[in-house]
Parts: sequence; C-alpha cells; structure tokens
Amino acid sequence: MLAFTLRRLLQAIPVIFLSTIVVFLVLHLVPGDPAITIAGSDARPDTIAAIREELGLNQPLPVQYAQWLGRILRGDLGRSYTNKLPVAEQIAQRIPATLELAAAGLILALLVSIPTGVIAAVRDRSPADWLISSFNAVAIAVPNFWLGILMILLFGLFLGWLPPSGRGDFSNDPGTAWKFLLLPAVTLALNQSAVLSRFVKSSMLEVMHEDFVRTARAKGLREWTIVRRHVLRSALVPIATVLGIQFGRLLGGAIVVESVFAWPGVGRLVLQSIGNRDYTTVQGVLLLLVLSFVVVNLLTDLTYGLLDPRIRLSRGVGR
Repeated sequence: MLAFTLRRLLQAIPVIFLSTIVVFLVLHLVPGDPAITIAGSDARPDTIAAIREELGLNQPLPVQYAQWLGRILRGDLGRSYTNKLPVAEQIAQRIPATLELAAAGLILALLVSIPTGVIAAVRDRSPADWLISSFNAVAIAVPNFWLGILMILLFGLFLGWLPPSGRGDFSNDPGTAWKFLLLPAVTLALNQSAVLSRFVKSSMLEVMHEDFVRTARAKGLREWTIVRRHVLRSALVPIATVLGIQFGRLLGGAIVVESVFAWPGVGRLVLQSIGNRDYTTVQGVLLLLVLSFVVVNLLTDLTYGLLDPRIRLSRGVGR
C-alpha cells in the first residue's frame, strides 16, 4: 500500500503543476487591466504605469508566473486589489462556511441516494423503481439556482418556516444555525443524490448477477441479507470512486448556491471578486478549488486501492 500511495503522490505532482499554469493563464487572458481597476478609469497614464510596475504586470508572463508560483509555495496568495487584505486570510475566513455547506450536502445526498438506489436495484422494473428513476431524472434536470429560488419563495417567504438567506452560528445557537443550513444544503444535495442513486442502482445490478450472489440465494439466505452483506459491500468500491468525484463537484456547485442564499463562503467570495475585477482573489480561490479537486481525486484513488487490493497490485505490475 505504501508503494501505491507514493506512486499516486508522484503522479499528482505534474497535475498540480499544470493546474497552476492553467489558473495563471486563464486570468491573464481575460480582458481588462488590474492597474486600471485599482487606479480608476480617470487615472493618469503615469499613475497606471506606476501601479503596473509595482504589481509586476509590466514583466513578461513567464517571469510573472515564476514570481507568483514562488509566492504560492511560500503560502502567500497575494493581496486583494480592492480591500488590500491578504487573499489567504479572506479564504481562511470563508472556507469553514463552504466546507460546512458541502459536508451537509454530501450527508443529505448519501442519506437519500443509498436507500433509493438499493430499492431501485432490488425492485428493478417495478413501480418503485419507476418512481425513483423519474424523480432522479427530474432532480438532475433542475438547475441549482432555479431550485434555490423556489426553495426561498416557498419555505422562506410563503410558509415562513426557514430563513431565506444568511448563515447561523453553531457554537452559539445550533437550532437556528440548522435552519439557515437546511435550504442551501437541500438545494446542493438534490442533484448529487440523484446522480449517486442512479450509480448505486447500476453498480448493485451488476453485482447481483455474479455467481457468489446466486450461491448465496441457493443456500437459502434472505434477500435483504444478501443485499446488505454481499451485494452492497461489493458495490461500494466503484461507488467510493464516484463519491469522491461528487464531493469535488459539490465544492464547485456551492458557488452558485452560496450566491443564491447569500451564504458567506468561498463561492460567494469569488463571485464578488469577479464583479470587482479583483484578479488576485479570483486567482487564489480558483487555485484552491483546483487543488481541492486534485486532493479529493487522490484520496479517492487511495481509498479505491484500500477497498480493492487488486487495484494497487495490478498497477504495480511491470513498474
């Protein structure tokens, strides 16, 4: 397992390096001049030139990238163009809210997807399967922002059961904090639960046709015992892979949900920074999101190898 882990870590290094290049180039190819944003559209040319020199924007892109990467390796993401605060400090203040929302969304998605996926597989081509499949199709088709607006109108404004926006503090008032969290978490989880439910069903259907399942039935074991002890356990390996990818998608989907519900997380920070043309902050947040995807996929691969020893052994053959 140690050799497999080291091999995956080494494979992740070039991916991270290429990701930093993409993040750096994408923002530098976007129209607009950060120096003009800082100085204002009415600033004198010499003032704009001085700001460009101070920020190093007058240097060639390879030099700018090398300097930026050097600061990143030291943990310095730069300072915001608009409020002059360190980008790392702003992200550190916002990341707990995003992780809280993503974790709540993932838990809700699992609570819905695993039971519905199991029922749809066991009752394949039954009315229950048809109902679950229809619900999943609608959930996948509905955009997050549209669902969030409906949630706010129905539960926040019309019924008045839940607060329409904002975030509570679990350390001071957990009951109120749950009310603030529920609507955005459900909005974020619905699409992900539908995707996971369909994958749980397909994975279980593949396992249910294996020889060891027919043997278990021949021994007289109850159907739900076979499902719980044999089928679901064997189907968890591919499900774990998709689960890791879906968590990365949850972090990305939180950007839209945070904007709809005024949730004070990293997603709302990046949208505000885009509106203010605060390139340094946008760059820092994008880099964080990309690294999060890479780390989650790395952990998923390691979990995959842990659950199925054949994976790590087969990848070690011939190397």
